[in-house]
This record gives sequence, C-alpha cells and structure tokens, in this order.
Amino acid sequence: MQAGVRSKDLFVIRRSQIVLASERGEKAIDIARTLGCDDETVRNVIKGFNQSGIAVLKAGSRRPHTTQAAFSSEASLDRLKEILHQSPRNFGKATSLWTLGLAAEVSYENGLVQELVSGEPVRATLKRFGMKWTRAKHWITSPDPDYERKKNDGTV
Repeated sequence: MQAGVRSKDLFVIRRSQIVLASERGEKAIDIARTLGCDDETVRNVIKGFNQSGIAVLKAGSRRPHTTQAAFSSEASLDRLKEILHQSPRNFGKATSLWTLGLAAEVSYENGLVQELVSGEPVRATLKRFGMKWTRAKHWITSPDPDYERKKNDGTV
C-alpha cells in the first residue's frame, strides 16, 4: 500500500490512501472528508479490499454487471412501437413530441412494464431490436438564405 501511494496513477493513489487510513482506524466519513470523495466510495473500497485484497487497486469495468430487459416479450415491444407511432396527446400528455422518459411513463401507464423505468430501458429495447432513437428537434430551419428575414417578417 505504501508503494501505491507513490504511484503515478491517481486511481491507485486514492485507493491506497483509503485502505491505509482505514488501517489506522479512521472512520469512512472522516476519510471521505479528508480525500474529498463520497463516504460510500470509501466503504466500497474497504469492502473490496477485505474481499479481494490488493486487487482493489486495479480499476475494473464500469459497466453494469447485469442488465435486465424491461420489455421482455415480443408483444410488449410491438405495443411499444404502436404507442410511439401515435401522438403523446392521444395518451393525455401536453406535448406532441416523444421523449424517452415520456415513452417510459406511457409504457408503465399502459401496463407494458411492471414498474416505472427511466428512458434508458426504452432506448436499449429499441436498439436491441435494431431501431434507433433520435430526439425530436424543437426548431425548424431552412436552407433559404432569407429564411430568418422572411420568418420574422411573417411573409413566408
């Protein structure tokens, strides 16, 4: 751990400092304040050190270990497609543009998912079945060089 504190890698330095401070008997909250990080991070490093030893100094993958499909059946995917091909106003929403969050909310209200999810599972589901989500634009443009003048004059 002493060698880790002298490392060139900031990740290794921080984790070594956490383990050494814990060894000195400091509390997680005090270590976090001293190092300027979250106390939950300190607890996770200490727990990782207790489980795997020096391996805690190596950065692992930041990807989730498991992913769970919110829309598990083909029928729910087909229903999601049907919903997205309609206006959100048909579902009592005050906008005419779909967002991922709004699609997740309407999916929950229509029983496609068991619990309210964020927009990310909607995007991931669409991607999994070869569809790409693009955010709607809230503005209109034109290649006409006089478009701005015409738009503001009301003579378009």
